[in-house]
Parts: sequence; structure tokens; C-alpha cells
Amino acid sequence: MSENTAPPAPTLGEALKYWLKLGFISFGGPAGQISMMHQELVERRRWISEHRYLHALNYCMLLPGPEATQLAIYISWLLHGVRGAVVAGVLFFLPAFVLLSLLAGIYLAFGDVPAVQGIFYGIKPAVVAVVLFAAWRIGARALKNEVLMGIAALAFIGIFFFRIDFPWIVLAAGLLGAVGGKLMPAKFKGGGSHGPSHKAYGPALIDDDTPPPAHARFSWGKLTLTVAVFVLIWLAAMLAISGMPDLYNMGEFFTKAAFLTIGGAYAVLPYVYQGGVEHFGWLTGPQMMDGLALGETTPGPLIMVVTWVGYLGGVAKTVFDNPIIAGLAGAGVATFFTFLPSFFFILAGGPLIEATRGELKFTAPLTAITAAVVGVILNLATFFAWHTFWPQATEAAPFAGPFDALPVVVAIASFVALWKYKADIMKVIGACAAIGLIYSFIAF
Repeated sequence: MSENTAPPAPTLGEALKYWLKLGFISFGGPAGQISMMHQELVERRRWISEHRYLHALNYCMLLPGPEATQLAIYISWLLHGVRGAVVAGVLFFLPAFVLLSLLAGIYLAFGDVPAVQGIFYGIKPAVVAVVLFAAWRIGARALKNEVLMGIAALAFIGIFFFRIDFPWIVLAAGLLGAVGGKLMPAKFKGGGSHGPSHKAYGPALIDDDTPPPAHARFSWGKLTLTVAVFVLIWLAAMLAISGMPDLYNMGEFFTKAAFLTIGGAYAVLPYVYQGGVEHFGWLTGPQMMDGLALGETTPGPLIMVVTWVGYLGGVAKTVFDNPIIAGLAGAGVATFFTFLPSFFFILAGGPLIEATRGELKFTAPLTAITAAVVGVILNLATFFAWHTFWPQATEAAPFAGPFDALPVVVAIASFVALWKYKADIMKVIGACAAIGLIYSFIAF
């Protein structure tokens, strides 16, 4: 392939091999996944130019849902239409789905073995540090002034003290942003746009001035048809599980969750916790923490923790007599309804974005929502810390039982490693798991 000419168009089969490989190696969260795709698709293979890549990324950053997954769907849709979008999207999360379902089955079968308990004993304080670090990282970027800090504080107070449901916090923050953007526009200026690029790696297959392919051209008729198709798919899926109330509840719940993931997976975790643990009883708080830890150490988007929630929920509610079938049914429903909107956003909105290529900026409501997300994530870290440091505590007696000092030390050390030394999350969790395993041999 010459550096002076655009590369040949890959076949769907050639692209499939890449998307499958990406599904197995996509560690490191959205930033790592986006960087991985940039290096491979923009710099090495030159399937898409830097400018077009960033244009697609800017759109995906504005959407609810996992932005790296949606970026893969977008690029593959440009290359190979609807088939390409489906292939890239499914392969991006399929390895994580299989792995987390397998781990959930093993967890339920052997979770009471002392060595396994020891591993999760070490992992839990690492999860506290990881979530706290996420709040710090997002807050450092999002809370640029006292108004946004105030919104974050109000969100924390609302969910922690008054138990206001996450969707209402998102709605209230969005309304505050809409009003504040008009009254105090300087306070609600968005950040996070990746802006134009000045780098060049040679001619790309989809270059800066390459017109959108026929399937990516916008028309109102195409938009109407796409919306209708997705509504029918959703209705058909809900109809298929309508005779099983627990799976039907999962379908409704994870559809809502998919539209609330503004700010990334950490933003929607409190909502998933409220529904999965407190409302529906699909799993316990500690089980949610264990699933989050495993989600951090497996490939794919972090929102794949919904697979874990669905698997444990299917088993807990005995949606089928066979626990493996019940778990896979719950995992499948949770994953399907979480990711279906991601395909909708790209296939419905992509043609409009291609037709109006220009810089996309965060709106004032989105800026306010992102600020509120910081408070919500901080609440999640507080909740996890409470369950970890006072393992026998209950809501009625929040500080009952002995205070466990070792997890506090492990959590502080983990946070320092992530914050000061920029340690890899997987390595931190692995080290904490080893500490817990050693402790289990000493304790038992």
C-alpha cells in the first residue's frame, strides 16, 4: 500500500477480522479503546481520515451510551452500511458478554470458597478507589466554575440524603443547564470537543473531502423508516418476553438505562444499582461491586456490567429452572436492550451528521448533566466505601458491626496508585486481588 494513494476498500470479511480482534483486546476503558482504533484505522490502515474520525467521535461523545462502541459502529457503517454496523457493534461487546457470563456462573457456583472470598475481599476496596478516581477525573474536567460545582453538590445531596432517582436528577440538571445557558452562558460553556485535526497520515479511504456513500446520505424518508424499524424491533423483543415478568422488567429497565448513560458508564451505575439492587432485587450491593471489578478487568465497554447484573438477576428470579439457562437469558436480555439504542443513534443520526459536517459542541444542558454526574458518581463511591469498611452494616444501623481497617488502607493505596502514579486499573485490581488471596490464607 503506497503512502501517496488511498488504500483499497476492505471487504466485509477483512473488516470483520479486525472488529473481532478489537473485541478481544479492547481493554483500558473508552479512552484506551478510542486510542486503539485511532492508531489502527487512521494511522496504519487509513480506512478513515483524522478529521472524519474526530467528527464521528464528537458526535458519539454527545450520545448516551458507550462512545467507543458507537464510534466502532459509526466507522463500520460508513464502510459497509447496516451490515457493517451490526458486525462491528456486536463483535465489540461479544467477547465481554461471553466472558462475563462465564465468570458470573463460576462466581455463583464457587463464590463461597474461602480463596474466592479472599480475592473479592481484596478487590472491593480497589473498586472504591476506581469509582472515586472516576469522580475526580470527570470532576477535574467538568467542574470549571462554582455554578457547576454547586450542581454536582446538589446532585450528591439529592441522591445520598433524599434518595431521588437518577433519571430525575438528570432531568433537573438538564433544565438547570437550559435556563443557566441563557442567563449565564459563560458558566455553561461546554468542553470536551476534540476539535479539528492538523495531522496527516496519507490519503485515506474515507478522506476529508470524500462524499458520504449512498447509504449514508440523509433523507427524511430514510430517517422515518429507520425509526420505525427500531421501534418494531424493540416491540417484537418486548413481546417475545412478555410472558416472563422478570425478563420483561429487565427489558424495560435496561432500555431506560441505555438512554441515561450521559457521562459514561460510571454515570449510569447508580441507576443500575438503584434498580437492580434496591427495586428489583436482582443482586446484592456486594455482588454489584464484584461485577464492577470484573467488568474493569475484561475487554469491552465498562457498561458490560449489565451482563453481570442480568445473569445474576435471571438466576435470582429463577426465570428458568436451569440456572445456567436462566442466567444466560437474563444476561442476553440486559445486554440486548442496553445496546439496541446505540445502533439506533448511529443508523438514524449518522446520515444527518454526515450531511452537516461541522464542529459539534456540548450544549448547556449536557454541561450541567455532566456536572451532576460527578455528584452521582461520588455518591456511588461513598456507598461502596460504606459497604466495604463496615461489612456488617445495614441501612437501619449504618455503622453496625466492626470497622474493617485493612480495606481502608488498600483503598487509599489504590487511589494514590491511580491518581499520582497513573497505574493501570487492571494491575491495581490484580494486586488487590493478590492481597485479598494472601489474607484469606492467613485468616482461614
